Amino acid sequence: MSAIYSLKIKSPADLVELRDNFLKRTTGFRHTIYICGGAGCISSHSEDVVQALKKAIALRGLAQEIRMVSTGCIGLCAEGPCMIVDPDGVFYGQLTPEKVRMIVDRHLIGGRVVTEYTYFDRQKQEYIPYTKDLPFFNKQVKIALRNVGRIDYSSIEDYIGHDGYAALSKVLTDWGRDKTIQEVTDSGLRGRGGAGFPTGVKWKSGHDQPGDQKYIICNADEGDPGAFMDRSILEGDPHSVIEALIIGGYCIGANKGYIYVRAEYPLAIERLQEALEQARGVGLLGENILGSGFDFDLEIRIGAGAFVCGEETALINSIEGKRGEPRQKPPFPFQSGLWGCPTIINNVETLANICAVINRGAEWFSSYGVGRSKGTKVFALAGDIVNSGIIEIPMGISMREIIYDIGGGMKDNKKFKSVQSGGPSGGCLTEDHLDVSVDYESLAAAGAIIGSGGLIAMDENTCMVDTARYFMEFIQDESCGHCVPCRIGTKRMLELLQRMTNGEAEEEDIENLETLAKTVSETAMCALGQTAPNPVLTTIKYFRDEYIAHVRDKKCPAHICAALKEYTIDPEKCKGCGMCARGCPVNAISGEKAQPHAIDPAVCVKCGSCKAVCRFDAVVLS
Repeated sequence: MSAIYSLKIKSPADLVELRDNFLKRTTGFRHTIYICGGAGCISSHSEDVVQALKKAIALRGLAQEIRMVSTGCIGLCAEGPCMIVDPDGVFYGQLTPEKVRMIVDRHLIGGRVVTEYTYFDRQKQEYIPYTKDLPFFNKQVKIALRNVGRIDYSSIEDYIGHDGYAALSKVLTDWGRDKTIQEVTDSGLRGRGGAGFPTGVKWKSGHDQPGDQKYIICNADEGDPGAFMDRSILEGDPHSVIEALIIGGYCIGANKGYIYVRAEYPLAIERLQEALEQARGVGLLGENILGSGFDFDLEIRIGAGAFVCGEETALINSIEGKRGEPRQKPPFPFQSGLWGCPTIINNVETLANICAVINRGAEWFSSYGVGRSKGTKVFALAGDIVNSGIIEIPMGISMREIIYDIGGGMKDNKKFKSVQSGGPSGGCLTEDHLDVSVDYESLAAAGAIIGSGGLIAMDENTCMVDTARYFMEFIQDESCGHCVPCRIGTKRMLELLQRMTNGEAEEEDIENLETLAKTVSETAMCALGQTAPNPVLTTIKYFRDEYIAHVRDKKCPAHICAALKEYTIDPEKCKGCGMCARGCPVNAISGEKAQPHAIDPAVCVKCGSCKAVCRFDAVVLS
């Protein structure tokens, strides 16, 4: 049993004592190194880097001077494996065992920053060593992510040392249920899972609903392609979610909670389970928490891989062991949810904000944001962008600032074309929307949604028709089939999009697709079906010329759709070297040596090998 488990936290005074003891033990180090232990860095072999760093520190006798902390995701995933060296906040990226040994010798011992291992700004053509100077970091405001990348995810002591469980102590011993719910309401915090429903109103509904047995559930079934916001929080700061669930359970009168995590997040599940055992071991879960007389416990439920289980009633069915499909509403979960009892469901990011709201106050939280969109929002920034990673920005920042300042612009200096906001059910926006305010209302007016927080940036080489097809293929595959509009409508939309990308569609198919999309949006039973047409509707609205090119001209302007590609050889440039013919897998190219060659379009499979090997740019793609 861990030494920490031998100490039972039975009162707020015990909590303060543990915090103070931890802070005493962790101050006075010459340097603290925060090394990323998020899933992205682990996949880039960060464990080898960690072991090399530990060994180098030990061999050089620096263990008493250097504190090394394995953290959750630091954020700048494109530079992983990465770490930050305090007190100066030096950022090192793309680490290897050899690089960290050099950093130990030159920086930790010699006192000189190893500039060539820090962040390199490709636009300015210069190294930027310090996080305070990096737009990726200095334009962010971290509330939900306040501890992610800054504490040891495996240590409840480290969490407590950063005011962990102080909000719970305040609520149980001072504020009580009504004041806590009011503070959450006054903060303006809205659900970060996509719907944007006011969290305080939801908790008040659960509090007021009669019932001897109530439940609170954390929805961690994050299934959007390219999304990893909730995963990063669970991997890097699991106790913030656990503490918020205890507070929420207390406020609504529940003594039991569940965390529903998708099975594809094994690392998050492992760290969350360890955190639950720690909290239970010291007495912060279970009976008589902090001597308040309040009993509460949590269990993890692992999802079965269905995207639709992110919908709250489908999630409830799954926990109950039923088929994961939505229920008709009303009754709403706060009226009749898990096993027919009043149930409140919040997503991971929403819960990660709760303790900060309580510790620092509603007025502080609502000072960030714009209009009815208060606070910050976590986004997973992905796609054709330089600085892919996890970010947290104040509501109201422009999309341009996210793409070009935080994101560093498009890769290889290519032109920005579109950004898809809100996951597979979100909309695709254009360059004309770069100055739109990133908040619930503004994005909705533009035809997109904040959703759970996926942001996929696309460059000039992206085919928007194929993009719509990709997302519709995902949605159609994930439809539970419960209602006809979603089951059949998404299938018919996918078929029309496939006809377009295969060069088989007629011009009226664009109108048919648009009409069908609007019908599905208006008639589907749950939010998955109702928002499924968003990528189709926005791409038709903003990129109609590409749809016309696909169906009228049988051309893909971005040269992405294989069936619409056509390779020819420019006789003026062709030298007759025969490289293209030798590389062709189907013998579609013929010609005499030193004479211009030709491609037989009836035989060509459009693989592009001829263009790849041609040294004279004679192969033309049209």
